[in-house]
Amino acid sequence: MVAEKVGPREPDRDKGVYGISVTAEMVGTGVQNLRLYERRGLLEPTRSAGGTRLYSAEDIDRLGRITELLADGLNLAGVAMVLDLQDDNARLRDKADDHARSHHPTGDPDSVPGLLEGLDGGPEQLDL
Repeated sequence: MVAEKVGPREPDRDKGVYGISVTAEMVGTGVQNLRLYERRGLLEPTRSAGGTRLYSAEDIDRLGRITELLADGLNLAGVAMVLDLQDDNARLRDKADDHARSHHPTGDPDSVPGLLEGLDGGPEQLDL
């Protein structure tokens, strides 16, 4: 029997684990900017029982996107609009993926059975 190495495990991507100072350093911005982004509704870090902001890996990714959009010349209102549209798009994609999986027995709409089911006339429609 081979023993598995047990090491530190990665926290869930949506779990807030980084404090505001660490997050600001990771993203390359100031603590005040993080507070401003929160006030403007661009991100919502979780809070500890004592009220300390805790940022997740997903928050870090979102902050990276905010930084990119600001560097591209958007103001905070424009950043908010882009992020909202991206969030809506991601939700729609997830919904479409769930729908596709639920309507294809293999769970993969790109599999041969999934593709055949997508044909209006069924497999008979193919002229092989």
